[in-house]
Amino acid sequence: MEPNATRHERAPSQLIGGWEAGLVSLLVLLYLGGAIVNPAFFGSAEAFHALLRDTSRVAIIAVGMTFVIVNKDLDLSVGSTYGLIAVVFARLFASNVLDLNVLTAIILCLTLGVVIGLANGLLVTVLKVPAFIATLTVLFIGRGFVLALTHGQAIYYPGKAKEYPLFFHLGETNVFGFNNQIAIFAVVAVIGALVLAKTRWGYETFATGGNEQAAVYAGIPTNWVRIRAYLISSLCATLAGLMSAAQDKGVTPLYGVSGELTVIAAVIIGGASILGGRGRVAGSCLGALLVVLLDKVLREGWPITRTVKIGDEEITVNAIFSLPVGAVPVFLGFLLVIAVLIEPHLIRRQVATRFWAWICGKPPPPAYEIGGVALEGVQTKGAMATDTAMSTTTFGRFVGRRDSLAIILAVLLWFTGVALRPDYWWNLSNSFAILLNYTELALIAIGLTYVIAAGDIDLSVGSVLALSGSTAAYFLKVLGADPFTAIAMGLLAGMAAGLVNAVVTVGFKLPAFIATLGMYYIARGLAAWFVAGQQLAGWPEDYNLLGRKVNDILLHFGLSLPSGVMRSVAEVVSVQTIWMFFVALMAGAVLAFTPFGMKVCATGGNIRAAAYAGIDTNRVRFIALMLAALCAAMAGIINVAYFRSFNPVAGQFRELDAIASVIIGGGSIFGGYGTMIGALAGAAVITLVRALMQLNVQGFTMPQHWINVFIGLILIVAVLIDIWVRQANILAHVLARLARMRRGKEIAHG
Repeated sequence: MEPNATRHERAPSQLIGGWEAGLVSLLVLLYLGGAIVNPAFFGSAEAFHALLRDTSRVAIIAVGMTFVIVNKDLDLSVGSTYGLIAVVFARLFASNVLDLNVLTAIILCLTLGVVIGLANGLLVTVLKVPAFIATLTVLFIGRGFVLALTHGQAIYYPGKAKEYPLFFHLGETNVFGFNNQIAIFAVVAVIGALVLAKTRWGYETFATGGNEQAAVYAGIPTNWVRIRAYLISSLCATLAGLMSAAQDKGVTPLYGVSGELTVIAAVIIGGASILGGRGRVAGSCLGALLVVLLDKVLREGWPITRTVKIGDEEITVNAIFSLPVGAVPVFLGFLLVIAVLIEPHLIRRQVATRFWAWICGKPPPPAYEIGGVALEGVQTKGAMATDTAMSTTTFGRFVGRRDSLAIILAVLLWFTGVALRPDYWWNLSNSFAILLNYTELALIAIGLTYVIAAGDIDLSVGSVLALSGSTAAYFLKVLGADPFTAIAMGLLAGMAAGLVNAVVTVGFKLPAFIATLGMYYIARGLAAWFVAGQQLAGWPEDYNLLGRKVNDILLHFGLSLPSGVMRSVAEVVSVQTIWMFFVALMAGAVLAFTPFGMKVCATGGNIRAAAYAGIDTNRVRFIALMLAALCAAMAGIINVAYFRSFNPVAGQFRELDAIASVIIGGGSIFGGYGTMIGALAGAAVITLVRALMQLNVQGFTMPQHWINVFIGLILIVAVLIDIWVRQANILAHVLARLARMRRGKEIAHG
């Protein structure tokens, strides 16, 4: 063979390979480490059996997620689907609720799983909603349903379960000495591995994820392939939910919380590429085992001895050292980000293989192709151009603006409140109480407008709010710091989170939604960690002035306004509202009237064209993500002052509200457009919707959990309006058709 002859490389196996062998070695070392640290737990056969049992459910969901990620998509809804299925089964089956038989309950749960999978698939493929937005919204809606259906309480049915031993034996140990869930997992894993590696379905999945356009040219129905993957993912989550219901003979509202993070981390650690076109079921299952093992090592802690003094006698007692509350989500968030970084920087570059070839003096293998943006959606189509007048009239020009819908909706919702409860709505103090709730959301939406206009997304703003508030509360209550130090440290913590988001997104070229999804869990975990999962309260009133009315601040400094309009306004207007409008004014002026604002929209509209035009797009995106974190941090500082306490759940669902606010306000989910007036109006719409749904009308008030479901639906509708009314410009096409029809009639009658 001639030296310059072409070498034919053998195609890598789609069933198992060297990466899986490395995972097995790592698992063995990790388990041995756990056995050394905590031999009482990890040194027993029961612990290993429990590890395999608990891994079974996660791994089954990971099998379905592998199809989705190889497809170059993402499914953030699997955790809430898992929890929702278990809750629905409990309500259908439990004798104190609907009291149906087990077969009927299973069939209805499977039907629900199919509906969720179809909804995800159709939203992403037919309706062109970005996968992370579609499945994130389904996640929040599903979580709202879980909390609403359980009313925050556990549902158990051990007595009735005895009547159906065949089904409930699935969660128990069989005659061979191992749990039946392990056997179910083995069957699902083998079937999934063979389908992905050896069938046409698998070939179509790899082709679609590797290059969707080329797959279309090859005659592959890529839309159906992607829908099919979401169906498989949802059905795997459904099966896991039913297995959990069989094992526990009950359900709690916490089922499935953070499940999507664990599953995605497992699939990525297993060697799948977030860029699509690469992944193996065997690797995903081993990744699930690794993640569950890490979780157990962290949660179980390790034995220690403590000396307790009783009177004059010192007694040595055995104890277990456990990590603080919130530490596990922090670790899993870091694990997700690191796992996503491993694939493009180590696996695709074949660092280990190249190093071994260098050691052996052999030529290095060719690197995999690196490129593309994960989960790339529809690009903005004339976002700026669509902001044109529909006519020469003033009203026509207003209606033609992208943010006009939010302004009109805000006005209509306000008058709806007046019509429903004029006694409440016309009260000045009540009106400004609504404005206080609006302030926090509006402040977050200000920063998020820059991020979305620049073509990115930040899913961590609610958690950054909690992190900043937790830091300030910790310095005030635990360390006894002065208010200025507490504010500075809270802002610093929020900016540090924003810096991590920006560095990982811009510096390491990760999709923003993955980087900020990791920070979503990291910041929320740190917030709980700092306060040990408890609510803190009781600090100097000087700090609380940030959340007080203007008149309260004047009285604090010994000043008193005379009776009149000024005093009435000062008694209801809060300093945080004034600060929010000041920030909005500056941010709006920069976005609308400065070169940097034009660079933000240019970057989001077409990042490659913007780079060719000499714009430093990395710098623009970096600043936008930092600004979003700063605004969220300011909201967290004010939240602590307003409530005079800190609760670890602060800022929950705020990322959903903020994204909906920006999109309702005319911002494009694909980047390239955004106005501060629109974002503020969108925030007003969300705030008024929440206020109206919480309004007591003739003794009826909607529970909070159902409100979150409704807000999720609003976000989906807002995104669909952006795609099909604004981006596709359907309204202009309809008006043009009506104009042609009118001209045709005039010619016919002429």
